[in-house]
Amino acid sequence: MKITNTTDLGNLIRTTRKNAKLTQAELAASSGIGERFIRELEKGKPSCQLAKALLVIQMLGIKVEVQSPPIDEQ
Repeated sequence: MKITNTTDLGNLIRTTRKNAKLTQAELAASSGIGERFIRELEKGKPSCQLAKALLVIQMLGIKVEVQSPPIDEQ
């Protein structure tokens, strides 16, 4: 799945959480992050903290791959 914005990421997190049969409160408690943060992350709030978002992603077992652009060697 290609994530192009915070809304896409939020939708992926929400869908994965629901498939894992976790409530927002359960995910928040297991990751040590506030429930409000989970709600905002799932809504695609653009100013969510990256470190916390990555922790939630890891807790849900979502794999993230980052690729750099090709390097133009001269």
